[in-house]
Amino acid sequence: MTTNGFASTPIASLAGALVLGLGMIVSPVAVAEDGIPPAVVADYLHAVIESDRTVYTVHVVERQQKQGKLAAAEDWRASGALPLPAQFLSESANLAALTGSKVQYRLIALHPINKQNAPQTAFERQGLEEVEKTPEHSYAGTIQVGEERYFQAIYADRAVSEACIACHNTHPQSPKKDFKLHDVMGALVITIPLKQ
Repeated sequence: MTTNGFASTPIASLAGALVLGLGMIVSPVAVAEDGIPPAVVADYLHAVIESDRTVYTVHVVERQQKQGKLAAAEDWRASGALPLPAQFLSESANLAALTGSKVQYRLIALHPINKQNAPQTAFERQGLEEVEKTPEHSYAGTIQVGEERYFQAIYADRAVSEACIACHNTHPQSPKKDFKLHDVMGALVITIPLKQ
C-alpha cells in the first residue's frame, strides 16, 4: 500500500512523522519580517531533523545491524534493506517537498560519496568549510535565487554512530576513508523562503 507514492512502512511512517513535525513549525507567516526570525525557525527545524535522523541511525539502523536482523544498504528498495541514514533524510525531504511549503533541506559534503551531495554554490562551500572548523556554530545568510529570497542555514553533520563511519570509510566511491566517531562528515542545509 502506498500513500503519495511512498510505501506504507515503518520507515515511511518515521519520515511522515518528521514531515508533520516540520509542517507545524514552518508556515509562510512564520518567516515574515514581523514573525519569528528565520534563524530561529532554521534552528527549530534543525533540532527536529537532527534528532529524528539520530534516532533512526542509532536506534533503528545500528541496532538492527548489531542484532544481525536487517542491514542498511544503498539499494534498499530492491533488496528490502533499511535505507542508509542519508537516504532516510533524503526521503523525508522529498516527502516534505510535497507539502508545498517550499522549505528544503539536504545533506552536503566536501567529500561526498554521491556527487549530487557536493556544495552547489560558493555560499554552501563557504558554509561547509566554516562548520568543519567550528561545528558548534551554524553558518547562515540570505540568498537570492531568481526573484526569490531565501534564508539558508548550514549545520555540521557529525558521525553519530559506528554505522556512519563504517559506510563512509569502506565505500568504494568514498573520497575520504578516515572518519572517526563525532567527526564532521558534511553539513545539513536548510533553506527557508522569505516572505516578499
